[in-house]
Amino acid sequence: MNAVLTIDEYSAIAANVVPPTGAFIDGAFRPAISGRTFPTVNPATGEVIAEVASCEAADVDFAVQKARDAFEDGRWSKLHPGARKEVLIRLAKLMTRHAHELAVLESLDSGKPIYDCETVDVPETIHVLKWHAELIDKIYDQVSPASDDHIAMILREPVGVVGLVLPWNFPLLMLAWKIGPALASGCSVIVKPASETSLTALRVAELAMEAGLPAGVLNVIPGSGRGAGEPLGRHMDVDMVSFTGSTATGRRFLTYAGESNLKEVVLEMGGKNPAVVLDDAENLDRVAAHVVNGAFWNMGENCSAASRLIVQKGVKDELLDRMIAHAREWPMGEPLDPRNRVGALVSQGHFAKVASYLGGAETVLMGGGTEKGAFVEPTILDIADPAALPAREEIFGPILSVLTVESFEEAIQLANDTPYGLAASIFTANVKTAIRGARAIRAGTVTVNSFGEGDITTPFGGFKQSGFGGRDNGIHAHDQYTQLKTIWVDLSDDADEAVE
Repeated sequence: MNAVLTIDEYSAIAANVVPPTGAFIDGAFRPAISGRTFPTVNPATGEVIAEVASCEAADVDFAVQKARDAFEDGRWSKLHPGARKEVLIRLAKLMTRHAHELAVLESLDSGKPIYDCETVDVPETIHVLKWHAELIDKIYDQVSPASDDHIAMILREPVGVVGLVLPWNFPLLMLAWKIGPALASGCSVIVKPASETSLTALRVAELAMEAGLPAGVLNVIPGSGRGAGEPLGRHMDVDMVSFTGSTATGRRFLTYAGESNLKEVVLEMGGKNPAVVLDDAENLDRVAAHVVNGAFWNMGENCSAASRLIVQKGVKDELLDRMIAHAREWPMGEPLDPRNRVGALVSQGHFAKVASYLGGAETVLMGGGTEKGAFVEPTILDIADPAALPAREEIFGPILSVLTVESFEEAIQLANDTPYGLAASIFTANVKTAIRGARAIRAGTVTVNSFGEGDITTPFGGFKQSGFGGRDNGIHAHDQYTQLKTIWVDLSDDADEAVE
């Protein structure tokens, strides 16, 4: 991990950085075919960083054709696994060399605190790419149990041309979660970044070419959801789409697939994730730190954010006192100042949505204010009615709802009382209770006595309306970018005679 710099050093990098602005197709930056652009804005200041190419259906067609050409001629898909590995490792090394630049671009474009970009997002992005690169030549195909008269080989083959549709909350990391296994598997990819946060995906594509990735294998088409995302989802020559974003948009990609070529679709969507704290939880100071981190990290713009604290009555008051103390360690302000832990929300539109949950009938235990720009204070609301909107809807901001329960059974029932099922956590000193609770909660990842999502080795995805079709991370991530083929070889004498 690179050393954290000062605000003056980050400001100097920001003043000199030249953001990429063209679509990246077939190994080169290009303007949109229409010539249209859209502004990408620094949400902390409202200033326009750059005018970026606004891709539409014609650009999608062009990118898909170049990706298909690359896939069919085998310049990447048929390259030796060891050679693909070396290219991705070179990319990781180049990203390490440009880590400060990438961190600043990410912070400027998204409003994220530079401290998080520098210590989490960029190093974790590099780690993910290296992990999938190292896995390329270590995933074995299979041979089924055989008789003397046959051999049956079960092979993984790359699915083909894939569309990767990214969210705006973790632009770099979600890029790595998708291109890591997709490129490792031999696919050609078309990345559609969120229109709010296109810059780092474009820069990584440029570095990938420098690392030796063949032209046409990694393409980036910035633009709106309607302009670029829908044509990608409906394209008849795209074999698969992996989408991370809102549940409402995820539904559309299922429709696009159904109305086009029935392409495979993998969805990772929203969450309203519970942190269950029981009366017997040990070390409440540590519990408080985990809950605060889960609620306010990345300004709560996190699909797995711990946005509902479900706490048993006996420890509620002491836990909240400790949480409020820990929350004071999360100063809000200029994202390029590494002392700040809370930056700006991604856009004025999103700021307005998050702010609309403030000022209701709920008791405000901490925060509740906003500041000029797109800043919302870390906020804790004590909520008596579990049906209240802040306790039901995915806010995607730094607002934590506190719900009080009497028993373990009531806590689990309330944890599951949501259409989502992405992540959850349970805090208890009793191992049996922890396992019972983890099994009973309907979520793709359940952490015990901590907040988290696992790591690169563990599959990540949700139940219910939080996910569909596959998992990110781990070996399992490669499943969505490959198809299984059976090759049956008949060795019997009768078969030989039939051929003769």
